[in-house]
Amino acid sequence: MPSLTVDGARTRAAALSVHSYDVDLDLTQGERTFGSSTTIKFAATAPSSWVDVKPDELSSVTLNGAAVDVAGLNDGRLELTGLQPENELVVVATMLYSHDGEGLHRAVDAADGLAYTYAMSFLDAAPRIFACFDQPDLKAPYRFKITAPEEWLVLGNGAATQVSPGRWELAETKPLSTYFVTIVAGPYHQLTDTHDGIALSVVSRQSLKEALDREAADIFEVTKQSFDEYHRMFSHRYPFGEYHQAFVPEFNAGAMENPGCVTFRDAMVFRSAVTDNERSQRARTIVHEMAHQWFGDTVTMQWWNDLWLNESFAEYMAHRVATSATQYTDNWIDFAYMRKWWGLQADQRSSTHPVAADAVKDALASLDDFDGISYAKGAAVLKQLAAYLGDDVFLAGVNAHIAANEFGNATFADLLAKWTEAGAVGLDDWAQAWLRTPGLDTISATRTATGIKLQREAPAAYPAARPHKLTVAGYDMDGRATTVDVLVDADEVDVALDPSVAVVIPDAGDDSWAKIRLDADSLANLAAVLPKIEDGVTRAVVLNSVRDAVADAELDPKVGFDVVLGMLPSEQSDIGVSTLLTWASTHLLGVYLPYEPYRGQLADLIAARLETVEPESSVQLSVARGFVRFSDDVERLKGWLAGSGVPTGVTMDADLRWLVTLQLARLGAVGDAEIDAELTRDSSSEGVVHATRCRAALPTAAAKERAWAQIMTDAELPNYELYAACEGFWHPAQESLTAAYVDRYFAEIAGTEKLRSGWVVATCAKLAFPRYSIEQRVVDLAGGLLADESVAAGIRRSIGDGSDDVARALAVRSAYAS
Repeated sequence: MPSLTVDGARTRAAALSVHSYDVDLDLTQGERTFGSSTTIKFAATAPSSWVDVKPDELSSVTLNGAAVDVAGLNDGRLELTGLQPENELVVVATMLYSHDGEGLHRAVDAADGLAYTYAMSFLDAAPRIFACFDQPDLKAPYRFKITAPEEWLVLGNGAATQVSPGRWELAETKPLSTYFVTIVAGPYHQLTDTHDGIALSVVSRQSLKEALDREAADIFEVTKQSFDEYHRMFSHRYPFGEYHQAFVPEFNAGAMENPGCVTFRDAMVFRSAVTDNERSQRARTIVHEMAHQWFGDTVTMQWWNDLWLNESFAEYMAHRVATSATQYTDNWIDFAYMRKWWGLQADQRSSTHPVAADAVKDALASLDDFDGISYAKGAAVLKQLAAYLGDDVFLAGVNAHIAANEFGNATFADLLAKWTEAGAVGLDDWAQAWLRTPGLDTISATRTATGIKLQREAPAAYPAARPHKLTVAGYDMDGRATTVDVLVDADEVDVALDPSVAVVIPDAGDDSWAKIRLDADSLANLAAVLPKIEDGVTRAVVLNSVRDAVADAELDPKVGFDVVLGMLPSEQSDIGVSTLLTWASTHLLGVYLPYEPYRGQLADLIAARLETVEPESSVQLSVARGFVRFSDDVERLKGWLAGSGVPTGVTMDADLRWLVTLQLARLGAVGDAEIDAELTRDSSSEGVVHATRCRAALPTAAAKERAWAQIMTDAELPNYELYAACEGFWHPAQESLTAAYVDRYFAEIAGTEKLRSGWVVATCAKLAFPRYSIEQRVVDLAGGLLADESVAAGIRRSIGDGSDDVARALAVRSAYAS
């Protein structure tokens, strides 16, 4: 169906003003469909418009008491004519439950057969639940009534009251955009609390009851601490009444900021041992979604091109507030190692785009720009801006913006105006360079007779004069640092730093957004000095510099591999360990370098570290996972499953058992029977997903064909199982087995749009891309699909990104063929 254009949205917003929605959902009709009745009251200044609705069956529509022909529904739009100054529209429909994480998603827990539902209305999914004027700038209050099985719990944006067995009414909300309207309904397990007059709760599936009971104290503590900090920072208290956090099954995103009822993927209710960083990541996600209650929910962007501002602001606040208000203080280390690297890669692909784009794309195409640039780059730039303006001006502008646009919509220009009113100077030029121009500068250091000279080079395709406020650090051979604060506001800047230092690191505090290049002397001394640098952020800056230089074919990937080998024995951060091993898995082994013998070297080093790492530590868990990922010691891995030879401090819980089973499956050391036995041991929904991944990883023709059929033809496969099949399919050690599927991917992937919709289409295309087939023909085949505008935009975006990565790998291999 056609996606809403910005011109269409502006036309409808100029013509309509929505007063209220009354929605009545019947969730007792069976496993396939639910009933939906929507009453919309609205004013109109034009004689015609349209309402969005995507039903299984449209039963009846009445406008001001007169019947509207339901046959007029076309591609999710029903034309409305004869509009009066004041109108009442009633739409009665039967809707389909979804299995793709959008609309009203219904999931059945394999552990006990219980069914759970939740609404994900983001972007264009709301009309799959209720009839609406689906665009962010037509806000209105909502009242919901829900009929559900008597044993179910119902939550939503407004406080829910059970008025009779199985019948629920939700309090009227503040004005909301359609894209964050939600309902959470099912036999959920709920725990409640209160803080500062706000009713709190957390919910999960019944099969996660023990885990939620164990984890709730930490979740509530982070929530309470963050409310206190946000209330201190913002002049407006949290405005949406109760605050529920629902951990729901088969959720596509990390979380969704629905006012009053945030939804999270329920993997965050940890059923197995996790690292400190995974707990920290959960805390940041909680804090991120809380930031949205003010920035995104109270004040919402006018059109999707400004969605970046919601996400960049929440990303920045998540790291800042989690650090200042909670026990989790490694947030900027995580940002440097993981989030920033995600954004740096996105900003160097052909699909790069400005952080703040013009309002030219339709709604669906805007989703394609929902990436590491929207999150990480925007957050890094806002961090720079806050430092540049000072907190008083930065927060004064934000608070004025919220006050001026409470429960309404605004643009980035509106926010810039509030910062200017608060005392900021020259923001238009700053925004043009940093936010409206894509790409990133390269900052490098050279040694002179008397000091250090920094060079700033903008990408040729996207010239801009971007100022960088950063710290340059010089390290001696013992790892002692001397730091100098620098404003890089010209293409060459002198730095008063002893040129004889062993290692010079520009932007050692990771304060800017740029590619960092180390000079030849620093690279030569890096192996000796890097293990002595204790600051986790600086270590991440160095690794990012190495990763990026390798990807640009400026540094031999063997040197990059040596950096991994050099950092792993002394890395004391689980974030660092997991980042090093992930880079080795996704970029070095089988991509830039042959899979063997480098895998063997890495496996031996990890095995040695496993012998010395502190038992029961978070780093030990990261190292143990890495050992499993790279080991080919079948007997030792099988021993772990049998309970023998497991390192002291490592718990063979369900998720680690599945990780071992996955590696054994890849090695061909187990088959379907052993996977089925493990599934019998862990018959949860999580177990089903793990088993799907393991079966896809088996090195047999039959297993690959079975997985491929799931990916390309199974319209009913739940989204998590689909993703698992994609994740298990490709592996560099199985290249000859999967070679025939490279051509099949490009021949068949476009057709998956007819099976699925929304988020899952692009995600499947991304995960199923033949990323280990480093051949020119992959780039050529990708080019053919990219040129075909009949292919869904999300699929083309995923293919383009995958093709860019293969092209870079080809350049690396060509430059360092020896």
